[in-house]
Amino acid sequence: MGHENIDMIMDELDDLLDSERAALLEGNLDDVKRLFERKTKLVDALSRFDDAESLNVQALRQKVERNQDLLQAAAEGVKSVARRLATIRRVRESLETYDARGQRKKVDLKAATTLEKRA
Repeated sequence: MGHENIDMIMDELDDLLDSERAALLEGNLDDVKRLFERKTKLVDALSRFDDAESLNVQALRQKVERNQDLLQAAAEGVKSVARRLATIRRVRESLETYDARGQRKKVDLKAATTLEKRA
C-alpha cells in the first residue's frame, strides 16, 4: 500500500472526527454510533501501515482525544439523566419521611387505586 493510501485514510479519518465532534456537540447519539463503526475501521486500516507512526498524526491524535473527552462527558450526562429519572420514579411510588423517634419511614404511594361509583 502506498503513501497516497495512508493520506486518503488520514484525510477520511480527519473528516470523520470532525463529523463525530459535531454530532457529539448536537447530542446526536445515533450519528455518533454510526460514525464509531467507520472510525474503528479507519483506525485499524491506519495501524496496518508500518510507517504510520512516522507520519505526522499528532493532529489526528488530538482530535481523537478531544472526541473521547466529549464521549465521556456525554456518557456521564446520560448516566445523570438515568439517575434523575430513577429518583423521580422512586418519589412517585413512595415517600420517605422520619417518625417522632427520628427513624426513617417509607410510605408506599403506589396503593391500588379503585374508583367507587355510587348511585
